[in-house]
Amino acid sequence: MTKPISDIEDELVEEFDLFDDQMDKYEYIIDLGKKLKPLDARYMTDDYLVKGCQSKVWLHAYKEGDLVFFEADSNSSITKGIIAILIRVLSGQPAKEIINNPLAFIDRIKLRSHLSSQRSNGLTAMIQRIKTYAGAFVE
Repeated sequence: MTKPISDIEDELVEEFDLFDDQMDKYEYIIDLGKKLKPLDARYMTDDYLVKGCQSKVWLHAYKEGDLVFFEADSNSSITKGIIAILIRVLSGQPAKEIINNPLAFIDRIKLRSHLSSQRSNGLTAMIQRIKTYAGAFVE
């Protein structure tokens, strides 16, 4: 059974609430990126590159049954951590739930407010690409 997105978001918020210092949060984001499963080299091409990111981010999506799964990689440790967070929340969910989810956890953990404008734009680009992929899988 798939865990609801809201439950996963709540878990992330609880984890980030453990950190008082912003630098500790960044370290945690980097650690999450290090745990991301390596992306198959065949997906590390321009076709899978997320446009609008300062760093290179490759994103691949596939569907199994009614669920959409995501795999990604980045050449930047902080960006890899950010995409790892998005994958944790959205991978393995039904396409319509991915598309319709407002991703309120991003504001709850104050992620965007501590990113540079370029990284914030990259976060938006990653979210848009994920939702575009999910849209392609809606039946």
